[in-house]
Amino acid sequence: MKLTVSDIPNFDIVPGYHGRLIHTDTMTLAYVEVDAGAPLPEHAHPHEQVLNLLEGEFELVLGGETLHLTAGQVVPIPSNVPHSGRAITRCRILDVFHPVREDFRKGEVAYAGK
Repeated sequence: MKLTVSDIPNFDIVPGYHGRLIHTDTMTLAYVEVDAGAPLPEHAHPHEQVLNLLEGEFELVLGGETLHLTAGQVVPIPSNVPHSGRAITRCRILDVFHPVREDFRKGEVAYAGK
């Protein structure tokens, strides 16, 4: 199977975070376009996550530590570690989750109260 990211329907993860999702048997890839200034509420989940900042500047708070990210930087986020963030500019992010984000697959709002 061959996919084109722009052909995948958008899924609004939280306000300002627009994802195009690919699910395999064991992981979820989320291509996320983020509006400038959009906050990401603090949350944690059992999934391991690798944040790949493709474009823009992003402020990530990971386990209480603030990281200023620029394009090309990658941050592993361990399972169950609280994290939040804010897009300083418009951003493009590729998030990789293991195992599959079933909440994303079902179209639920992932971070509301979780």
